[in-house]
Amino acid sequence: MSQQQRSATDGAAAEGGAAGSPAAPVTAGERFARALAAQDRAALRALLADPVDFQALTPGRHWQASESGEVVDEIILGRWFDPGDDILRLESFSKGLLPGREHVSYLLRVRNADGVHLVEQQAYYNSEAGRITWMRVLCSGYRKLPG
Repeated sequence: MSQQQRSATDGAAAEGGAAGSPAAPVTAGERFARALAAQDRAALRALLADPVDFQALTPGRHWQASESGEVVDEIILGRWFDPGDDILRLESFSKGLLPGREHVSYLLRVRNADGVHLVEQQAYYNSEAGRITWMRVLCSGYRKLPG
């Protein structure tokens, strides 16, 4: 169902293929994970259709929005990862395809005033013409690393 997790820095493997083999096409979910890791508002907005059917569950809250600007500016980069949160890197991701739905899982290393954390998210989505039209996200919350 889904592929094995790999580091975002594994070259060809990070693109979905094994080293030395042609890379699988980059999915909208993978572009979403990379844009999020870069905290790239414009790329995130461009990936989300308008309107978009977006819902998410984080520890303590359910989120809903239908406009790409609201999803990006008020939720993802407004509350989940605010200006005090520095996403250091995309640690890993995996992607998968189900009948009529796609999946992406990603792990982010984040630094803020409280220290360094890992945040994992699982997302199921539909896309049309490279833009996400429907998305459901489940978030682990900030998991502080020792030290």
